[in-house]
Amino acid sequence: MILSHLYHKAPRLEFLSVDEGVYLFENAPTPELMEIANTIRKRKKLHNNKVTWIIDRNVNTTNICVANCKFCNFYRIPGHAEGYITDKETYRKKIEETIRYGGEQLLLQGGHHPELGLDFYVKTFKEIKEMFPQIKLHSLGPPEIHHIATLGNYSYEYVLTELKEAGLDSLPGAGAEILVDRVRKIISTGKCLSDEWLDVMRAAHKLNLTTSATMMFGHIETIEERFLHLEKIRQVQSEKPKDAKGFLAFIPWTFQDVDTILKKIRRAKNDTTPDEYIRMIAMSRIFLPNIENIQASWLTVGKQVAQICLHAGANDFGSIMIEENVVSAAGAPHRFTYKTIQEAIKEAGFTPQLRNQQYEDRGIPELIEEQLIDY
Repeated sequence: MILSHLYHKAPRLEFLSVDEGVYLFENAPTPELMEIANTIRKRKKLHNNKVTWIIDRNVNTTNICVANCKFCNFYRIPGHAEGYITDKETYRKKIEETIRYGGEQLLLQGGHHPELGLDFYVKTFKEIKEMFPQIKLHSLGPPEIHHIATLGNYSYEYVLTELKEAGLDSLPGAGAEILVDRVRKIISTGKCLSDEWLDVMRAAHKLNLTTSATMMFGHIETIEERFLHLEKIRQVQSEKPKDAKGFLAFIPWTFQDVDTILKKIRRAKNDTTPDEYIRMIAMSRIFLPNIENIQASWLTVGKQVAQICLHAGANDFGSIMIEENVVSAAGAPHRFTYKTIQEAIKEAGFTPQLRNQQYEDRGIPELIEEQLIDY
């Protein structure tokens, strides 16, 4: 395999094979990978010199879960004294606060509760929309949809249709981790397998629900498995109906290992270097030419690395995350406000642009409070 051949192939937006992706990742110098990825971004004219970002909040429906993910410190088993199910009044208070901070979207996610089925989520979504019709629900994820479908013996299409009618606006790409069953059977024994995750997304795209895709890497997966993951995401995007947007974005982030079972029993440690993360961002842009937006995960790698990623093919800086409990519970320490995220984007040489979940431009609200956070 010759690097120069791949250097010419990638900017033409041709699909690389898994072997080609692995070879490029393992052999190309970082500056050259960054240049290729940045060339692709410019060729797509993605917001020109703008970098998009969003204001939203992650609120958890419940922390009770039977998925047994070995990288998660957030969940509690059924019957645990610290287990909870979020009530209507808590949603009200948190959404009111989110709106004051300029947010218009809620990421509503949680554990695989063994007793919370479709009726619970339909009721919850309807109650939220009745209280706050303007709030967008970018909520749940393929593992939760699979769990709900399994509990009720429903099809994915039926679950998603009912949730969409109840107020679901878009479906996050949560719970992808690595879409290779060898890995999933080790790190999340009670969660849906790769094909099930992908099939949920296929069903969502048929219903014209916009989605995102993610990858959590830097634990027990091989480099080849990372690219098998990317290939599967790319394939599902290729299959979407012509009038569907499908995956609006791809977000890779690094495994956070603090106090996790995966670190203790498998000795999986987050040894991902800044250079390796930048290279994965660049390869995400190169390997996924049919997905428009690549997001840098400042939450897991920090401001400076994320800023460099904006010169390596990324065009989105994600959310200020008014609240986030799952990744943070495993050691992600970074935080932004609506002011500091814009400053970070400007420092990197770009123009910040607030967006909504559909990647449409949005103006900064006239009345907006700045949340107080601890750095």
